[in-house]
Amino acid sequence: MATTALARDPAHRRRRPVKLSQQSMDRRELSALLVILATAVVLYAWGIDRAGVHPYYSAAARSMAADWHAFVFGGLDPSGSVTVDKIPGALWPQALSLKLFGPYNWAAVLPQVLEGVLAVWALHRIVRAWAGPWAGLLAALVLTFTPVTVALDRHTIPDTLLVLLLVLAAGALQKAVTTGRLLPLLLCGMWVGLAFQAKMLQAWLVLPVFAAVYQMAAPGSRWQRARRLLLAGVAAVAVSCSWLLLVWATPAANRPYIDATTNNNPFTLVFGYNGLSRFGHDPNALGAVAGTAASRTTDNTGWTMLVNQDVGPQIAWLLPLAVLALALGVWWRAGQPRTDGPRTGFLLWGGWLAVHVVVFSNSNGNHGYYTTVLAPALAALTGGGVALLWAEYRAGARRRAALPLALGLTSLWAVALHLPHRAFVPWLLPVVLMLGLCGTVGLCARGPRATRRAVHGALAASLASVLLAPAVWAVSCLDPRYAGSSMSPLAGPVGPDYRGRHHHRVTFPCYPLSSPSVRDAALLNYLSAHRSGETYLLATQAAYGAEPLLRATSQPILVMGGFTGLTPYPTAPQLSDLVATHRLRYALLTSRRPPTPASAWVKRNCAPVPPRAYGRISNGSFTLHDCARRGD
Repeated sequence: MATTALARDPAHRRRRPVKLSQQSMDRRELSALLVILATAVVLYAWGIDRAGVHPYYSAAARSMAADWHAFVFGGLDPSGSVTVDKIPGALWPQALSLKLFGPYNWAAVLPQVLEGVLAVWALHRIVRAWAGPWAGLLAALVLTFTPVTVALDRHTIPDTLLVLLLVLAAGALQKAVTTGRLLPLLLCGMWVGLAFQAKMLQAWLVLPVFAAVYQMAAPGSRWQRARRLLLAGVAAVAVSCSWLLLVWATPAANRPYIDATTNNNPFTLVFGYNGLSRFGHDPNALGAVAGTAASRTTDNTGWTMLVNQDVGPQIAWLLPLAVLALALGVWWRAGQPRTDGPRTGFLLWGGWLAVHVVVFSNSNGNHGYYTTVLAPALAALTGGGVALLWAEYRAGARRRAALPLALGLTSLWAVALHLPHRAFVPWLLPVVLMLGLCGTVGLCARGPRATRRAVHGALAASLASVLLAPAVWAVSCLDPRYAGSSMSPLAGPVGPDYRGRHHHRVTFPCYPLSSPSVRDAALLNYLSAHRSGETYLLATQAAYGAEPLLRATSQPILVMGGFTGLTPYPTAPQLSDLVATHRLRYALLTSRRPPTPASAWVKRNCAPVPPRAYGRISNGSFTLHDCARRGD
């Protein structure tokens, strides 16, 4: 599949297929790549000591860093009483970083920075092998400046690792298709399996595309290709299910309770709570806890999700160029041999893009940052598409009009996406329009007197017009006002969290590790002073009350009900036994989570603690109960 033919003369390309490019980088290309990677490092790492970390994931990562048992099973607290509501694969790098460097925000974010930069580097190598050196550089530049990617790489959301591993899987598939060897295909399955550890079923969305591309374009007979695919599929499923099988085979008494399940089954966590409950109207799919689907609804769904006012500026700037490149790349290569490299590349990245759009559009709600997984496909199609259109433009035939048309439409699309936010960077619209107009006119006006420098200048202006807007939105993440919330990071002045903070007057909280608020510090001091050998410092109703305490301390905290508060652990009898055997004394209930049998038991059997005893003027939404004293 890999080739540099897209950057060559079209007639030569149609006469002779080419093999995987082994051409080494010259000094100019290497310098450009180093600049792009350095830009990525700056965008992703600038100010990470003040980076916003997800309050739930960072609490779990700190707990996992404190205890190897919690690390392996994804325990939400160091004692490993209940797991996080995901497979913990994406938290393992963060936990290791915290264990190595200490409980600091920058240590939690550092793995995300490295994963983002590695994804840029890997995509460059893959697209370079497929479409040529400058296509690889352009793809790397587009991925670097994708706004939602920048926002995520500065936070602690699992999608960053998912993107890196899927890009590596695509690279392995490309090599397998080109060489016909089994080992790269098995490696592709392994990367997908590891991506499953990061984001579960979302990692499998590329599998139908990968399988179709390999079956269509790889060398060998149909049955040879099918047999290799079967082996790679076994490898992908085996690696994907490795953690699930480990947990399933471990006796329940020797591991945490599986959050978000009514049956303590890890397969319910993945295929029910994080799978089927995201589609349809059954929140109890396969034994998932009730209400999980409703808790994830964000209104980002339907066929317009990708271009709405919040999500569009995060990911969709180059969508017209990518779609046109996909359509023309496949159409113009019609009639070529089955193993045609350029066409296969467009099908690979186009299929990646299409399958995610279909799935996101039909789910019952998506966070805007989910769309970061589209960024590698859009970047690759942009790089390969511009290389293809430029080659046809230089050939001088009727197809030459496609380049200015695609770039001109994409410039107008950028104006449309930014128009609802024109008060944000008001100079951006006229500059994009001016560059787009100059570039399009310059490319369309090519004639006998047009110099090479003029044509290259017009191309540069057109590319600048389509890259400027996403670059500006990406750079805005360096400003705390536009860095996005820690729980749902988006770049720029968008999202309900941004609007709720009155735009420019208030920035997003950072939820620092090891730096509790005055209120939380007073509570921790009170609990520590009155602790007399209990296993748990505290029990909280759901993760909502536990998160700030787990970020501040490595003491065991029993999280009743898990993330949503609805997980049936511990049961009322189990809670009674913990109190009776002096393993638990205090419980913190909140009015912001629904009552459960466990919280009802606390209210019946434990006495409320006056708020002034632990440094508060009033209870607010929380009430501390002392189970060593009987309630009224």
